[in-house]
Amino acid sequence: MPVQDKYQELLTAATQAGVTDLKVNEENGVLHIEGVAPSGTVKDMLWATYDKIDPNYLSGDLVMNIYVDAAVPVTSALVTTETSNLNIRKGPGTDQAIVGKAAHHEIVTVISQTNELWWLIKTKDGEEGYAYAQYLTPQTEVN
Repeated sequence: MPVQDKYQELLTAATQAGVTDLKVNEENGVLHIEGVAPSGTVKDMLWATYDKIDPNYLSGDLVMNIYVDAAVPVTSALVTTETSNLNIRKGPGTDQAIVGKAAHHEIVTVISQTNELWWLIKTKDGEEGYAYAQYLTPQTEVN
């Protein structure tokens, strides 16, 4: 089965959810999907669909680079690690590649609270990915 056929449900979900600039390319048995999601919820839904097709993302035949539209309303959180930086991962899980780090006591943008364990965040340097929620403390808005 061609890899694109395997992930057709994910591609359909991305299109139906309004992912823009969607690019799909199959290379050496690996499907590459890129685009811009209209919200953090859509990005979370795409990861959930991916996990349904390939539980725990073990096949290694898909690279998904979906970012969230910069205009999405967000909140902020303080990185509350003991002393070290917080890993930012490509997807919601420790098995996902580290795509960046947030410094101890850095304020990050929370795009989506994916679930009680993983939140989709963006650093001041523009690094976007999932971080373990235990190390994030929501910040209240001061007027």
